[in-house]
Amino acid sequence: MASPEGSIGRANFIDAFALWSREDRDAAAGVLRQIEQHKLDLVRVSFADQHGLLRGKTLAASEMESVFRNGCAITVTLLAKDTAHRSVYPVFTADGGFGVAGMGGAGDMIMVPDPATFHVLPRTPNTGWILCDIHLKNGVPVPFSTRHLYRQALARLAATGHDFVAGLEIEFYVLKLENARLRPEDATQPATPPDVSLLARGYHYLTEQRIDQLDPVVQLLMTNLRALDLPVRSFESEFGPSQFEVTFDPVAGLAAADNVMLFRSAVKQVCHRHGYHATFMCRPAIPNLFASGWHLHQSLRAREGGRNAFAPVAEGETLSPLGLNYIGGLLRHARASCLFSTPTINGYKRYRPYSLAPDRAIWGSDHKGAMIRVVSGGTGDPGARLENRVGEPAANPYLYMASQVLSGLNGIEERLQPATPSDTPYESAAEQLPTSLMEATDALRHSAFYRRALSDAFVDYILTIKDAEIARFLAEVTDWEQREYFDVY
Repeated sequence: MASPEGSIGRANFIDAFALWSREDRDAAAGVLRQIEQHKLDLVRVSFADQHGLLRGKTLAASEMESVFRNGCAITVTLLAKDTAHRSVYPVFTADGGFGVAGMGGAGDMIMVPDPATFHVLPRTPNTGWILCDIHLKNGVPVPFSTRHLYRQALARLAATGHDFVAGLEIEFYVLKLENARLRPEDATQPATPPDVSLLARGYHYLTEQRIDQLDPVVQLLMTNLRALDLPVRSFESEFGPSQFEVTFDPVAGLAAADNVMLFRSAVKQVCHRHGYHATFMCRPAIPNLFASGWHLHQSLRAREGGRNAFAPVAEGETLSPLGLNYIGGLLRHARASCLFSTPTINGYKRYRPYSLAPDRAIWGSDHKGAMIRVVSGGTGDPGARLENRVGEPAANPYLYMASQVLSGLNGIEERLQPATPSDTPYESAAEQLPTSLMEATDALRHSAFYRRALSDAFVDYILTIKDAEIARFLAEVTDWEQREYFDVY
């Protein structure tokens, strides 16, 4: 299976910079055995970009032995793209506009596979999939790698003796694909969206009748998600027409975010192969569709002994003192964190009062109108946790989770005490969450905390990407403007 040295990446890149542990090498050997066992022809080698989208190459399976030595080269220009896949940075300059040596001239970086993430794809014949980290040619992690930033946040938390545990609730729509709009005139940037129709009427929230009507999609997706070993806990019909919610068992560390990447790509690709269109867009512009959210359940687990560090320790406590400090950090940095949990212009159309979506930085005990909902069964409850209800399902999981870890850790370090929990969160005088992506970028721009925690370079980088999207949005005439002004003036 060997290829000529250096044909895919850079000769002996992984060993030269000591990028793998012994466990990684053993796992890589296991991957090569699986490739042989399953007689795979192709392997998709991918990394998560700044938007939480998978980008990469499809390689002949015979090349993987070389990739496990040399990595796989891929252009740095992918880090310059906005959500329309337009380059925001001057990529042909000496540093590509990134301010980092080695990222200029539209040259290459190196994808280094994480062997623990390998899967055989059940939806496509003879194809494997593996997730990568991205490195500069000198072996240093690319400073704009969101998976690397999340790993760093987890390492900081681990130094306190804790692991981050996340349980997921993600809402999304599956619609029937009527017209993929593949005419050349529709191939704009971004492209004309497809025409779709409903699979079922809405508002039959959690009724067995509705989930039975949607069962063909449930069966299709569950078969594929199980084959990927994703820890799916439930598959539910949500309030909107053709809207679903999937929940996951709690998982620790890097795997929690990796699972989101695999889940979203699988759902979209499986649906497309069977004549459906799945979307994780927060609020599609389709009549009678409602916003979708991503509720992130989280707790900290003691590295020694595995105890839930959020479990109340005294009678009458809602959460442990450490858990309350963690909430204090989430609330203090809530506005600046919104760019990570809600990174699109569309996502802010969900933050509305009395809508089961939060509109201000506040917490409550089992209150679904609060930004932070505490779920606890009392003293010693091993399932005690908090649920952040602020996110949209399109969020980059590495940035969303890193923002939680870093702000919660800051609350622990400074022993921040949140205000009394509210049972009327929509009437509270608490700080309002941003009402637009413009407000969110401004909050992050002025966050000294995130500039320290993530670096000025990364904060300025992600703001440049988002500022470009906002500028394009403001430059276009919307349907609302046409309706509002064209006739009256």
